[in-house]
Amino acid sequence: MNKHIGSSFDDFLQEEGLLAQAQAAAIKRVVVIQMKKFMKQKQINKKALAAILDTSRAGVDRLLDETNTSLTLGTLVKVAEATGKQLQIRFL
Repeated sequence: MNKHIGSSFDDFLQEEGLLAQAQAAAIKRVVVIQMKKFMKQKQINKKALAAILDTSRAGVDRLLDETNTSLTLGTLVKVAEATGKQLQIRFL
């Protein structure tokens, strides 16, 4: 009998030790989507975004890399300020 029948996908990921990794990947994907949308709306390239965020072009490449989930709070704050958004972090 399959022990996962009736459980949620989150339960499965938790049991496999993958939930935190999956959540980080999902959050990063949302950040990347928002940044690309901002770049398109403002008609700016990566170099201009680097100037706005006071970072390097390599920093922007890391920011827009969906597989790189290492974001600092400082970077997230800069992204929020640049895009006119508020940053909220909650533990549920």
